[in-house]
Amino acid sequence: MSREALFRDDDILPPPPEGAVPVLHNREYRIESYRLRSGLLLIQGALRDQKPPGLFITGDPEPLTIHHMTLAIEVAMPSMVIEAVQTHFPSHPQAGCPSIIDHYDNLVGLSIARGFTHKVRELFGGPRGCSHTTALLQAMAPVAMQSFRGMRVIEAQENGSADPFKDSGGADSWQRLVNTCHIWAEDGQKVELLRKGVFDPRGMPLTMINRLEELARDDTSDL
Repeated sequence: MSREALFRDDDILPPPPEGAVPVLHNREYRIESYRLRSGLLLIQGALRDQKPPGLFITGDPEPLTIHHMTLAIEVAMPSMVIEAVQTHFPSHPQAGCPSIIDHYDNLVGLSIARGFTHKVRELFGGPRGCSHTTALLQAMAPVAMQSFRGMRVIEAQENGSADPFKDSGGADSWQRLVNTCHIWAEDGQKVELLRKGVFDPRGMPLTMINRLEELARDDTSDL
């Protein structure tokens, strides 16, 4: 199935307020994850900065790409350790920009789990890296966590096993989310309830619950 058939491609930005024209700059992030084989996740990311036609070069009918950086990282599951990295700069503003590409090979061996953002700033922040590539990398890290459940579900299906999250109810999987955001604060209401054993055995996000209601499906046994 093509990428176009898998995901929505409509505009996710709100409309600009009246009088806020013309558009001055467009920055786009695009990140996708794939299962390469059992226990190995591939995350591909791209960042592109564009200026509208004619803004910098008078009379130019085409948009001008200022930055275009791509990263591909292979992540072992469940250790979340990076095993391979590929970095490319299809478009860059200075001739010396690509000289930093090999520095991103230092990602190999790092865990993409907790503490990763701090380590990325330490290794690639400021003059130690490309600010745009580092921003892309920080946007890619959460995708590994978002892909964790999908990897386990697919591998369970291939092995003819039951969904590991469905059977266990995700009884302890929530612990890796503690302090990742305000909802999961260690002293917050949600974590307090989970520590008391109060949790939705389906473990579904609100978006899934709402979608099931739209589909008029009450039975979640075949999710």
